[in-house]
Amino acid sequence: MIPFFPGDNKGTALSICRRVGIITEQEEEQEGLGINGGLTGREFDELPPHLQRQACRTVRCFARVEPAHKSRIVEYLQSLNEITAMTGDGVNDAPALKKAEIGIAMGSGTAVAKSASEMILADDNFSTIVAAVEEGRAIYNNMKQFIRYLISSNIGEVVCIFLTAALGMPEALIPVQLLWVNLVTDGFPATALGFNPPDLDIMSRPPRTSKEPLISSWLFCRYLIIGCYVGAATVGAAAWWFMAAHDGPKVSFYQLSHYLQCSEGHAEFAGVQCSVFESPYPMTMALSVLVTIEMCNALNSLSENQSLLKMPPWSNPWLVGAICLSMALHFLILYVDPLPMIFQIRPLSWPQWVVVLKMSLPVILMDEALKLLARNYIEPGSQMQTVEEEEEQRRTGVSPGLMARMRQSLNGVSWSFVLISAPLLIWIFSLDSDITNIFWE
Repeated sequence: MIPFFPGDNKGTALSICRRVGIITEQEEEQEGLGINGGLTGREFDELPPHLQRQACRTVRCFARVEPAHKSRIVEYLQSLNEITAMTGDGVNDAPALKKAEIGIAMGSGTAVAKSASEMILADDNFSTIVAAVEEGRAIYNNMKQFIRYLISSNIGEVVCIFLTAALGMPEALIPVQLLWVNLVTDGFPATALGFNPPDLDIMSRPPRTSKEPLISSWLFCRYLIIGCYVGAATVGAAAWWFMAAHDGPKVSFYQLSHYLQCSEGHAEFAGVQCSVFESPYPMTMALSVLVTIEMCNALNSLSENQSLLKMPPWSNPWLVGAICLSMALHFLILYVDPLPMIFQIRPLSWPQWVVVLKMSLPVILMDEALKLLARNYIEPGSQMQTVEEEEEQRRTGVSPGLMARMRQSLNGVSWSFVLISAPLLIWIFSLDSDITNIFWE
């Protein structure tokens, strides 16, 4: 709500409120305690405390109020767990500006009002407040996406190390490779996430409460789901080379998980050269999947709940450039001597890159499914209804149906991104590879 504190008489104040849309004539005519109407400072003083508290929630216009009235109204709103923002330009506004969570002074206001405020509108334009709120929400969201990207990536690395140890497999990643991923390839996309544009619906969401945690239980659950897939895919890439690759040793899972027992006289390892368990190719596959899947995860971090279909990658060109740079650096250590020897990896062939892409791209589909779940079921209150939806619901008494939701979901889709990505995905997953052989083996 937006209460108005003019110094004019009540009639003039209500006229101003009607003209700027704070209240309507129908609301003003409602009976009762000036609900959605107006009160003067004297009328406010005559009310008992509990009705004063109620008036602060319902009354839109307080005329002929003194500094003490403004300060008391701010206190009442704060006691109702409201985040208060107070605008003013005079000395009489200073106490309320100081007491409110956000004091906003006009650029042409008095020095006292400016010193009591946290924000000064240099252009004396109230619409600047809207731009400031949008920018603040965007900064907060970008901070969450930065944390989400790094945490889910680190969870994936931890899961990878844990799985290889739990399954008894040769290590999929060595310390120098983990350092390279964390300090170099992940650093550029993480930095670029700070340039994410605001979500398309950022100003249609209700304000978050002061008690809302930075990482909710649902958000942490998403971290775990994506992180577990990152770790499982990384280990799966190493296991694929051992068990299913056409140029690999094609060992059984028992032989892979008991590789430390490998010896020439062991019956279970007949025909298997124990040196294959020290090959750099499994680590190359694991490292390539980890880097590629984290680049895909960076695309997922463009928005917390908005689909990539509505916010395509090029909405943040800095992120696209950072991903290209990180992949270029990965190609550098793969194909430029003597870097492969330093990182204990080997160049990959095109069929091996097909497997890498097939293991990495599903993380985008997984996160899209989680975003859809969050928008419609887990956090449905994170988006407010549009004016048209509210009018339709008020007229019919029925909430928007399935068809209305489908129309809303298709609104704003970037069809150019669909036309580019859909054929590309179909082509990649239609390429012949022996990735499924790992399950049958």
